[in-house]
Amino acid sequence: NSMKQSVLGVQADTLQQFGAVSAETVREMASGALGIAQDATHSVSISGIAGPGGGSVEKPVGLVWFGTAVRGGDVRAEARIFKGDRTAVRSQAALYALALVAQRLD
Repeated sequence: NSMKQSVLGVQADTLQQFGAVSAETVREMASGALGIAQDATHSVSISGIAGPGGGSVEKPVGLVWFGTAVRGGDVRAEARIFKGDRTAVRSQAALYALALVAQRLD
């Protein structure tokens, strides 16, 4: 969380109120990434619970939130739940993030 705050500008209140794995957090992460990378036109952010532990009823293992931002455009967030072990969840999330960026390029 400290890196989300210090590098990407996620607000402490956002993390406290919604948690690191939330729509609000990934939106702020994606916006913050565009703020850092002045020449970038698109950004993607990921925050999730890859497991094996750390899940809850509200936020189960495999839950991953994605944020995408387009400079001069909107910031979006969406969630997916992936199945499998930690490596599988992380791999699926990375591929999904790339697909989201490709969609936003259209």
